[in-house]
Amino acid sequence: MAGKVLIIGGGVAGLSAGIYARLNGYEAEILEMHTRPGGQCTAWKIKDYTFNYSLHWLVGSSHGAFHDIWRETGALDDRTGVIDLEDFAIIKAPGGEDLRIYSDIDRWEDYLVGFAPEDLEAISSMCIDMRKASTLSIMEKAPALRNPLDMIRFAIKSYPAMKVFVRCGRLSVKDYLVQLGFSNERLISALLASVPSSNHFSSIAFLLTLAWFSRRNAGYPLGGSMAMTTRMFDRFRELGGVFSGGRKVERILVQDHRVSGVQLEGGEEIHADRVVGACDLHAMIHGMLEGRYTSPELDTAFNEWPLFNPVVMVSFGIDRPVETECHTLHVLAPGQRIGSTVLESAFSVYNYNHDPLLTPPGKCIMQIYFDTPFALWEGMDDKEYKAEKGRISADAIRLLESFYPGVSGHIEVIDVATPLTGIKYTGVWKGSYEGFMPASVNMGKGIRNTIKGLDNFYLAGQWLFPGGGLPPSAQSGKWAIQMICHGDRKEFMVR
Repeated sequence: MAGKVLIIGGGVAGLSAGIYARLNGYEAEILEMHTRPGGQCTAWKIKDYTFNYSLHWLVGSSHGAFHDIWRETGALDDRTGVIDLEDFAIIKAPGGEDLRIYSDIDRWEDYLVGFAPEDLEAISSMCIDMRKASTLSIMEKAPALRNPLDMIRFAIKSYPAMKVFVRCGRLSVKDYLVQLGFSNERLISALLASVPSSNHFSSIAFLLTLAWFSRRNAGYPLGGSMAMTTRMFDRFRELGGVFSGGRKVERILVQDHRVSGVQLEGGEEIHADRVVGACDLHAMIHGMLEGRYTSPELDTAFNEWPLFNPVVMVSFGIDRPVETECHTLHVLAPGQRIGSTVLESAFSVYNYNHDPLLTPPGKCIMQIYFDTPFALWEGMDDKEYKAEKGRISADAIRLLESFYPGVSGHIEVIDVATPLTGIKYTGVWKGSYEGFMPASVNMGKGIRNTIKGLDNFYLAGQWLFPGGGLPPSAQSGKWAIQMICHGDRKEFMVR
């Protein structure tokens, strides 16, 4: 055995690190504060209904470096059904014409020209940029391990995408649409509503999303979040990994600037040759490491990079099928109130009738998602919290009824997940479910997976990459073990 790797956090990044550690001969133990693996990539079951928390599509569902990771870790296997939806979403405008976003760029371009013929030139330029963005190649090696030849190959494969990134990398979606010269106000409002925050959200992230869909490389794995992480968990255990749930790390043990293990709540110490921190980054730096190993890079990220707003997810178990135009609706509703939250732009309605592994026969699962300011929830006591969830439930039922008359009489189950839900089970900083938002201040930047002056410690997880999400999380776990193997002068293995 090549030594022990201790992994803090049992989400996608931690499971990935654990799997690759075992594939390379290391003893591996995952310490998870919750009793089960998955982190934010999870679901929960109430009666017959399984409420999916995070996975709506998966980049790397069919090919590429991310796909290789999903296959190597067991997240996708030969039995996993993956569906590619024709529609990305429908954006509903009050009193106006709905806008449909097709997954296929060519089809969407034709549709948009019919929707706003006066914006023909701008639409064409945007779709050309999306096609060029689709040439982006994903690097397989950790940044510190790349050589000049790796960079040359990347530049050749990604040349069209890089030209777009150089031109648009510092532009928000709002600024990008202005630069292209869009003039149709209905179209502009709908496109801005398709992203979390048009004043900050990067135009590059916007372009890449549709590019991945158009290449049929962002499909939805049937069974959703928990099914995927369960497959990864099973793979980890089959390889001989140890999962220790319900064990929260309080402190990372450091001696002479070398990490030697961790101390759990209650005082128990666990020692290892290497430690991979795959949990919330802020909790690690300012909690487990007590702020002693921060850096200008980390301080800038925490103090200046915008965060994804936390979300509220209201889930409905409905005792009859509900047919909708599209599985995803984005409803423009700036200024509308749901509970105590005043919406900035929109809320989303999801229908899971396309997933028989989640939805009971003859029934339906629907969800309403909306962004909410963290300040609203910070410091809320139990009485206030219960009352707020009640207000949200009532408002969400009214919204659902307004779209699908009669549905409220068929709701069997209603569940409200809030930013405090995510904090309780994963410790996520400020309830920000995807970490740092990709924005003009951080495009092309990331956080290194090692900390200067601290040996035997590696970082993993979505906080290392503006934009967050599952693929970078899994990739970061792989990169952490690549770094460990490199330090031990071992060939890195994937099977």
